[in-house]
Amino acid sequence: MVAVRTAVKGDVSGCAELLGILFSQEHEFTADVEVQYRALSMIVSNPELGRIFVGEIDGVIQGMVMLLFTVSTFLGRKVALLEDMVVSPAWRGKGLGTLLIEHATDFARKEGFGRITLLTDCDNGAAQHFYQTQGFSKSEMVVFRKLLD
Repeated sequence: MVAVRTAVKGDVSGCAELLGILFSQEHEFTADVEVQYRALSMIVSNPELGRIFVGEIDGVIQGMVMLLFTVSTFLGRKVALLEDMVVSPAWRGKGLGTLLIEHATDFARKEGFGRITLLTDCDNGAAQHFYQTQGFSKSEMVVFRKLLD
């Protein structure tokens, strides 16, 4: 049985494990279970920051996606940053990622959000194709980042 729902405190460890899988695939990040646990706990405990949605199969978390909330002065509305989309390797290509994206998108629509933005590695063609099939389009914007201590 497949279920997509909002994560609760008891899901944080499972989500942190999934982030380990995700960060092992990304060029700019490395996993640190304690750091990921702390960040996930912060979001679950403060729903004004965002939502984490988990995909469960037979009671085991096999995927997750996160929406973090901010405001667009251009749109004059709330917008979301889609972060940390990951599905366990054994469940990829079986529709769980699509269910997670649809759930997150439906949530954002119902809550009055005007846009969902996401980032993915420039050489991750599979992820880019997936997001395009989900209705996302490539932006001409360039990402810059400044790490603070």
